[in-house]
Amino acid sequence: MQQPYASPDAGPRPGSLGRILVVDDDPTVAEVVAGYLDRAGYAVDRAADGPAALARAAAHRPDLVVLDLMLPGMDGLEVCRRLREHGPVPVVMLTARGDEDDRILGLEVGADDYVTKPFSPRELVLRVESVLRRARPAVPRGPLGAAGLTVDPAARRAAKNGTDLALTLREFDLLAFFLRHPGRAFGREELMREVWGWDFGDLSTVTVHVRRLRGKVEDDPARPRLIQTVWGVGYRFDPTGAGAGAGPGAGTGAGTEGE
Repeated sequence: MQQPYASPDAGPRPGSLGRILVVDDDPTVAEVVAGYLDRAGYAVDRAADGPAALARAAAHRPDLVVLDLMLPGMDGLEVCRRLREHGPVPVVMLTARGDEDDRILGLEVGADDYVTKPFSPRELVLRVESVLRRARPAVPRGPLGAAGLTVDPAARRAAKNGTDLALTLREFDLLAFFLRHPGRAFGREELMREVWGWDFGDLSTVTVHVRRLRGKVEDDPARPRLIQTVWGVGYRFDPTGAGAGAGPGAGTGAGTEGE
C-alpha cells in the first residue's frame, strides 16, 4: 500500500523556486533536464521508473513532475493516474511518440502539458514555469458562480450544486475563466493564451480540456448546454443554456474550431 504524500513542510531547499521531480529512464535525458531546471533555480529530484517516482513523491511532495510517457514496467500514464489520486500535482509529460492519440491520452489522465522528444531544454523550462505560474496565482480573485457551478480561486475549490468537483489544474483555471466571461465566445488560440499563458502550442490541448470539463459540469456531456461550441469560432459559456445545439457541430464536436 502506498504511503500518503509527505506534508508541505518537506519542501524545496531554501531559496529555490520549487521542487521538481524528473522521471525518465534515459539517464542522459534526465541529467540534461535536471541540469537545466537546477540552473533555473529549482530543487530537482530524479527517478528512473514508476515505482521509484511514486516513492520519491511520497517522501518529498513535488511542486511539479516532469514525467516520461515511455517508462519500463509501469508507464507514464499509470504513474500520472496514481499521482493524481493523491492530489492535483502539476504534470508535464515527455513523449517520444508522434501519435497525437498518445499525447491526448496523457492530457486526459491529468497531465497539464506535454513536450515531444527531441525537445529544447529551454522550452521545457519555460513550460514548467508556465504551469507553475498557473498553479500559484499571484492574486486570488473572489468566488465565482453561475448555473449551479461555484469556484473559489483562493481555496482552489469548485463545486456543482454543492458537490465538490475533482478538477485538474487546467480544468479549474478553464472553468474559472469561463465563469468570469459568460456569454462571450473565445477561440482556442485565445483560450490557450489567456488560460494557459502560451503564445504557441498544440490547440488539441484546449480541445481535450474542454471535453474533460464538460464531462464534469454538464448534465449530459454529449449534449452540452453550458460550454457550447460556437461554429467557426471556438467555445462560449452560457449559464442559461440557451441556444445549445444550434449550428453545425454545436454539441457533437464537429468542426474546425472546437468540439
